[in-house]
Amino acid sequence: MNYVYLKRLYAKRAELEAKLELHDARYCFGEEEVDDGTDSDLRQRLSEISDEIDALEAGRAARA
Repeated sequence: MNYVYLKRLYAKRAELEAKLELHDARYCFGEEEVDDGTDSDLRQRLSEISDEIDALEAGRAARA
């Protein structure tokens, strides 16, 4: 397993989660320009990365 790649995926997921939290906070405070599709894009990218992490971890568990 490529642990460096998995570590990068974890870091990217954390970065996307932080961006999503910031986006949600801006939306809560009434910034009108925030509702531009960024929310759904971030959630989609988070889902894809999480699925890839799950697949890599499942493969690692199967080999152990």
